[in-house]
Amino acid sequence: MGKRQVPTRPDYIKWLLLAGVAALVVLAGAYIVWHYVLPHSVSVDRYRYPVAGIDVSKHNGDINFDLVAADDYQFAFIKASEGKTYRDEAFDRNYRAAREAGLKVGAYHFFRKNRSGREQADNLLRAVRGKHLDLPLVIDLEDDWGNGATISRQTAIERVLEMIDILNDKGYQVMIYTNLDGYHKYYDNMLVDCDLWLCSFTSPDLLPHLPHCIQQFSHEGRVDGVKGDVDLNVFRGSKREWSQYLDQVKQPQ
Repeated sequence: MGKRQVPTRPDYIKWLLLAGVAALVVLAGAYIVWHYVLPHSVSVDRYRYPVAGIDVSKHNGDINFDLVAADDYQFAFIKASEGKTYRDEAFDRNYRAAREAGLKVGAYHFFRKNRSGREQADNLLRAVRGKHLDLPLVIDLEDDWGNGATISRQTAIERVLEMIDILNDKGYQVMIYTNLDGYHKYYDNMLVDCDLWLCSFTSPDLLPHLPHCIQQFSHEGRVDGVKGDVDLNVFRGSKREWSQYLDQVKQPQ
């Protein structure tokens, strides 16, 4: 047998460069598919689903919530915090303006899977201290490349459950926000004691088997008072059922 050829250093560099280029091509393709091929919105019958709302953060800029309310939107979920320490710098301003406009207000926290549930509960509780909220506290539970990709499903669920327990002990009702993948990976059978806010670009009429009470149906909404695109949501019920839902939301005494 002849000697096995060992690649020279230039060969290693060449293969590393090729691998880097291939990775960039894959990332570029994924970006194009996500932003330009996959749907980010679906039409919803407002006669069938008359209660609608928006969810916002500092990235939506200055919002005129009086115009939002006048455009026939009834509620707003506002980003309050993320991870262990991050606070959305527009939360206080958005909270005050939305309440003054007469909208029903909720707050959400973006869950970082590499942080403990206690750390994140403490961060969210500090953010909402002293504020009256009409809707449950929301834990935004999503998978992405930058959110604890090495954290196991079981560890992530344990940390979410820890956060839920702490918020419940403080008197808050908790809602989980996720998409269909997150529903099957995290929510189903594990977090069903919490209300569900589902992101899906499918008509609510086509999802009767799922238990969500609120559906986010667009990332590309246009609403008076908000510059640019904004997320749109509907409550899956009538105005009477909406009123009944608000009455049963548990809040600290």
